[in-house]
Amino acid sequence: MFGSAQYGRRRGAALAVSAVLFAGVAGCGGGEDGRDDKKPGDRGRATASAGPRALTEAQLTAASFTDGETVGKYTASEFSLGAPHGDDYTADPAVCQPLVSLAAGVTDHDLRSEVNRRVDVPDEMLGTTVAVQLRSYGRGDAARVMKALARAGEKCADGFTEVRAVARGKYLKVEPVRAPGFGAGADETRAYHFTILDVKGKLKLHEYLTVVRSGSVTLSFRADLLGTKDIGGVPREVTDAQWEKFRAAVATG
Repeated sequence: MFGSAQYGRRRGAALAVSAVLFAGVAGCGGGEDGRDDKKPGDRGRATASAGPRALTEAQLTAASFTDGETVGKYTASEFSLGAPHGDDYTADPAVCQPLVSLAAGVTDHDLRSEVNRRVDVPDEMLGTTVAVQLRSYGRGDAARVMKALARAGEKCADGFTEVRAVARGKYLKVEPVRAPGFGAGADETRAYHFTILDVKGKLKLHEYLTVVRSGSVTLSFRADLLGTKDIGGVPREVTDAQWEKFRAAVATG
């Protein structure tokens, strides 16, 4: 989940943050676009899909945000090292692993290609950051990944522990939230709100995860904020822009 050194430092800072740092940031709010993401649910199958074929890394790269691409107030960039949903972080109990590293809940998953992007507001240290990941699988494993994610969401509703190299992160609660509608081509979508305890055991932090499957591909969006404010969900302009670019690339590819 936090394989990138840059993303890992930000994530570790969020979990280690002190009350002094966030004296003026505490509070709870809705989504940036006014959506109500607090209602549980997920989207069912659509009639169209990107098809079962696995996509190459070149195809996924063409379908993803490019380095420096702007989306509203956000800018996309490449992760300098690793992947934000890497398998080096694990979960206890193990059934919760898909909530930490998406595909790790599937034994011997046939991952064919992967592209990761970071989306944030440049130079805004306390702003929202979205880790965007596109993965393509063979053997129908994308559907298996989503099934494992759904099971983890149910089994881990009361929380779990994320095990890292030098620390443990305590997830207090996993809540399903309303999944955005992606339209034709989206086979299934799931969205979650995580309430996480900082490593000092004092502050409650918030993260949101949205995952949509289209054929052999999963597109995941993990949003967080370096602070205690509840951002209310993954920014819709980010999910919409990435989905539109993906669908356009698939249609022309």
